[in-house]
Amino acid sequence: MSEIVFQGTSALALDAKGRLTVPVRQRDLLLQACEGRLTLTKHPEGYLWVLPRPRWEVTRERLLGMSMEADAWRRVFIGSAVDVEIDGAARILVPPELRQFAGLRKDVLLIGNGRVLELWDAASHSATEARLLAQPMPAEIRSLVL
Repeated sequence: MSEIVFQGTSALALDAKGRLTVPVRQRDLLLQACEGRLTLTKHPEGYLWVLPRPRWEVTRERLLGMSMEADAWRRVFIGSAVDVEIDGAARILVPPELRQFAGLRKDVLLIGNGRVLELWDAASHSATEARLLAQPMPAEIRSLVL
């Protein structure tokens, strides 16, 4: 898989069946890099990871190579992983159990965060970001913006 970097935020709406339309800017990258084959899985911070399948396969192998001490965390990631594909209408289906975990209602955000995409409930992301912005900025980040 060629190295792709996801950035930017797209405000989207889940339909009644739990599908969302992948924005063109992300869809084009995903179709090129992995033929639209993705894996969705839980992230401990309460959102969903959306990974191109080749990126997921590397991550899964790293998880499988970890010691027994990581078994419970491995179960979170691998046990909740679901393979999906971008359909002919440019949509992906988010399974009910993953929607429930991330509290996904109608309004969601698809956020590019480097090598992965994050799928957030819009209200949950706003609250999480507000808590983050209320904290002091780490020196490493402060050096970028000041």
